Amino acid sequence: MPTAIFSSFESGLIYAIMALGVYLTFRILDFPDLTVDGSFVTGAAVTAIMLVNGYSPLISTGAALLAGFAAGSITGLLHTKGKINPLLSGILMMIALYSINLRIMGKSNIPLFSESTIITSVKDFWVKTGLDSFLNRGMEVIGLGNSIPSTWAIIFIMLVISLAIKFALSLFLKTEIGLAIRATGDNQAMVKSFSTNTDNMKVLGLAISNALVAFSGSLIAQYNGFSDIGMGIGMIVIGLASVIIGEAIFGAKTIARATLAVIGGAIVYRLVVALALQVQFLQTGDVKLITAAIVIGALIIPQLKDKQKEKSMKKKRLKELQIQQTLVKGAKEVATAKSDI
Repeated sequence: MPTAIFSSFESGLIYAIMALGVYLTFRILDFPDLTVDGSFVTGAAVTAIMLVNGYSPLISTGAALLAGFAAGSITGLLHTKGKINPLLSGILMMIALYSINLRIMGKSNIPLFSESTIITSVKDFWVKTGLDSFLNRGMEVIGLGNSIPSTWAIIFIMLVISLAIKFALSLFLKTEIGLAIRATGDNQAMVKSFSTNTDNMKVLGLAISNALVAFSGSLIAQYNGFSDIGMGIGMIVIGLASVIIGEAIFGAKTIARATLAVIGGAIVYRLVVALALQVQFLQTGDVKLITAAIVIGALIIPQLKDKQKEKSMKKKRLKELQIQQTLVKGAKEVATAKSDI
């Protein structure tokens, strides 16, 4: 059980990068981009084939990021220049990327267990620091010796990377271009009236989003030790679940808070899935069902809470109105009694 929890934290931090990309399109641009299911695999495929062919992990991961940027740009161009419906343009690109990813890999699965990756490099460096023994002693002192992970390297490094991307994205959305992208998602007609090219803003937003998604796919492939053509199925749902759960739990009043909430939502999502799989009658193949249930719950529960709050407010207002009517009625009776005297 402790191992599953730590693994959930590790994978949750990596998937959080993908969720930040989904947040950019769905919440900022208001664009239902289904390219995610394809670009996630594109990042993994590009990294895997380059690692197998002897390229360094950093170059391979950077190439994956650029491939995702290109995929998002094409989706944006299909919508803006081709005048294709946003949902359909994402679906078309997702379908096209399936064949492209197969072409890149040459087969449906590429194992990376014998290759040097960013994950293995981080673990090798971390061992030299001796931080594992220091942190493990601390866990034993506080009585959590049974919860010690094999290494703390992935959690710490991925936490640094995900937070760095979160802060970079928050700062970018406060720049002139970032504000233009936000305004395009909020009110496209108004932005056009200020002579801003909304088409360029959409293309840029989709490109950055899918670059983050592909980067996440690249890290997941290196973390799991393989790239598979089917690993992107349902990624858009996982991203949405992370965004919705994060906003429901941590709030989203500001960009800085919302991006942090997305990271928290991704971790919570992975933890919920890990805990759900501990139930005896659930199996590993039920992950997609669990995901759907989590998203449904995350969508319905806030609505039920809002309705409950609305009912409470109505009851409160009704009581106040009844009190006011009673006071007015009493005042009238007093005035009538005085006039009779």
